[in-house]
Amino acid sequence: MVNSLLIILLAILLYITVIFLIAMRKRRLDIVDIAWSGAFMIAAALSWTFGSKGLPQTLVTVLVFVWGMRLGIYIFRRLRRSKDEDPRYQAMRKQWKNVFLNAYVRIFLVQGVLAFMVSAAVILVNVSPYGQPSLFTDIGLLVWMSGFLFESVGDTQLAQHLSSPESKGKLMTSGLWRYTRHPNYFGEATQWWGIWIIALGVPFGWIGVISPLLITFLLLFVSGVPLTEKRFEGRPGWEKYKKRTSIFIPWLPRKER
Repeated sequence: MVNSLLIILLAILLYITVIFLIAMRKRRLDIVDIAWSGAFMIAAALSWTFGSKGLPQTLVTVLVFVWGMRLGIYIFRRLRRSKDEDPRYQAMRKQWKNVFLNAYVRIFLVQGVLAFMVSAAVILVNVSPYGQPSLFTDIGLLVWMSGFLFESVGDTQLAQHLSSPESKGKLMTSGLWRYTRHPNYFGEATQWWGIWIIALGVPFGWIGVISPLLITFLLLFVSGVPLTEKRFEGRPGWEKYKKRTSIFIPWLPRKER
């Protein structure tokens, strides 16, 4: 088990280092956003080779790949539309004297380690010798599917909104965005809760609760919701939208007073 974990961690760190060198050469640190999901796919694929390769193991591996490929392609297309580096990373560059060292340690290595930790539930399922499906497998799959739909539909609606000339300068407040200000982040967190539920069907799978707890914490309080909402401060209609729309968990819009 320990050897398997070390191999997975080292593989992720090697991968993230290669991505870092590419990012520095192209002078676009935001490439790390594309690479984020790839680290999970590496963890899933490697851990799958170490276990029993039963239905739960194959299922969670496929789910991670479906999530990772969709997210990676979506972010790649988004970044390709812009020739400039994401403003968040531009701001970081201006704050650092040694961009090379700070970017590698504070962005790339940190994301690699976090991806490894969030992958805990998948790794626990995949290295388990117990390869039989259970009721947890069915429930977890349903939860994951609901999260995947929320994230993918939310991203699609946002992309359509941004590409429409009529929507230029306007907030996205329709579709799933009417019920939560961040349907994509809610969907991503929900998928990891679903994978953890599947993990409950294998011995010690409950330990994998670190996966949904950590990703939910990161999305709600660190890199997801806070950074996104900060970009919209001062925009016309933002305060009204905040008052009537749930920040994370989908809910009916509050009536305006």
